[in-house]
Order: sequence, then structure tokens, then C-alpha cells
Amino acid sequence: MNKIPRVALVLILIFANIGCDQITKVMARNQIEYNETIEVIGKNLILTKVENTGAFLGMGSEMHPTLRVILLLILPAVVMIGLLYYVIKNKELSLMSVVALSFIVGGGIGNVYDRIVYGSVTDMIFLDFEFAHTGIFNMADVSVMIGTGLILLEQFMPKKKDQEEKAAA
Repeated sequence: MNKIPRVALVLILIFANIGCDQITKVMARNQIEYNETIEVIGKNLILTKVENTGAFLGMGSEMHPTLRVILLLILPAVVMIGLLYYVIKNKELSLMSVVALSFIVGGGIGNVYDRIVYGSVTDMIFLDFEFAHTGIFNMADVSVMIGTGLILLEQFMPKKKDQEEKAAA
């Protein structure tokens, strides 16, 4: 990948993830009442709006407000800026890593934006699979999980160097 398409790809992916996240949050804020339950696929996929002042599953919502700003707003914003810089500058990253990290940055920015503008993050999706269920989450969380999953998946894929060594042997 040369520089311009790589930067363009990164920015397109980040803005697409932020856009998807923010559109679904606007829809939830405008069309779902707090703690209303809308069964989309029976009891397996439910939409319900909550405002999360904490992190994952509300952890940290009881922290001192200053500590919460540092740990849930400033630190994530700095990490997202650092990741964005890393993705753009590191030419050794595979396409899968670029996509994965762009998803993580897009999702992270989506939630940081909510914390800045609304003071909390709007969550609205709940999955229940009978044997297991999720907490209530949003599309930014999905972006971060997809990015993380891609990074983990790449760790189990054969590397180009390994393939070249096997071909030479």
C-alpha cells in the first residue's frame, strides 16, 4: 500500500465506524425510551436504551468525576490518537492489521465523542443466547470487538515469511 491510499483507507474506515455508531445512537436516543424493551428477534435480540457513565458494563460509573474524566475520556482519547498515528506511520502493518486498528480507533472515537458531548455513552443492544447473554452495548463496542477479533485472527494465520520459507524448502 502506498501512502495516499493507506491514509484514505484508514480515514474511510474510521469515519464509517464513527458514522454507523453515531447514526444508531441518534436513532436510539430519538426512538427508544429509557429502559424500554423492543424485541427485534424474540428475546434473543433486544433494543433498550441506557446511558452508561462508566466503561464496560457500567464499571467505573461510581468513580470520582475527576478520575472518571481521566480514565474514561482523556486516556482513551490519547490512546486513539496514538493508535491513529501508529496505523498511518507503520508501513510494516498488514492490511488486516490496518483494518483492525482502524475499526478500534473508529469505535473508540465514537464512545469518546459521546462522553464529551453527552457526558455518557448511549448503549442499546442486548443479545441473549439462552446459554449466555451480553451486557447492553452499542455499535462502537462492536467496532472495537471486530477490530480485536481481526487482530487475534491474524495471529493464527500463516505469515508471509513462513510461507516463503516453506516454498524455498
